[in-house]
Amino acid sequence: MTNFRSIVITGASGGIGSELARAFAGPGVSLALIARDAQRLEPLARECEAAGATVALAGIDVRDRAGLHAFLQAHDTDHPVDLLISNAGVTCGLGAGRSRETDEDAEWLAEVNYKGAVHTVSALVERMRARRAGRIVLMSSLAGMRGFPDMPSYSATKAALIAYGESLGGWLRRDRVGVTVICPGFVTSPMSARYMGAKPFEISAAKAAQIIKQAAEKGKPFRAFPLPLALGIRLSKFLPAWASDLCYAPMSADVARDPRSDL
Repeated sequence: MTNFRSIVITGASGGIGSELARAFAGPGVSLALIARDAQRLEPLARECEAAGATVALAGIDVRDRAGLHAFLQAHDTDHPVDLLISNAGVTCGLGAGRSRETDEDAEWLAEVNYKGAVHTVSALVERMRARRAGRIVLMSSLAGMRGFPDMPSYSATKAALIAYGESLGGWLRRDRVGVTVICPGFVTSPMSARYMGAKPFEISAAKAAQIIKQAAEKGKPFRAFPLPLALGIRLSKFLPAWASDLCYAPMSADVARDPRSDL
């Protein structure tokens, strides 16, 4: 069991990110919280400081590699990071009338969900290797384990994170830097609220944060939850494609447009 003392969380302004900050906050803990709008982080920072943590805030879009690297490396110099959580993510679904995704939406998902994670990791991975210590957590999704028909590009970006995490884990093992890939199911959050359909086994963001915290502290390479849904997805991989698609039909949904995609 590892007790982390210097923690970075991207996408910290809502849902799982905010609850992860609350879960890790405590005496002697340094938190660096990153989101596009730093002002939205200020109430959370006050909560974490009241719990005993020291908190640094940054208003950075994870697509801004130069800005992200500059902040993370400066922060790491003062507070060597032992837990880096790449949590920033966005979602989009099919177009109107179940038409194809727009090119802009598909590119936005790839830029934020995948490239943003790569930018986050690349800022600090060589420093972690030099220290021969630390853990990287990548926030994927159950949709990355088996693509959801209503969310093609979202599913693809989350599948990419699983492959990226597996590759990082193999590369970094000799350097004693751990990697944990997290695949949550439906978690109550503003993102989940835009998913207009059945959300089986939905759990609170606070409960999800505790599951993720435990997986990181125990050094788990992979954690998918909730278990019944994760197990069902694993078993569906053994079915013919047409039969697997039938299993997902009851979860068919429309995904309301994320207002951030227009920014």
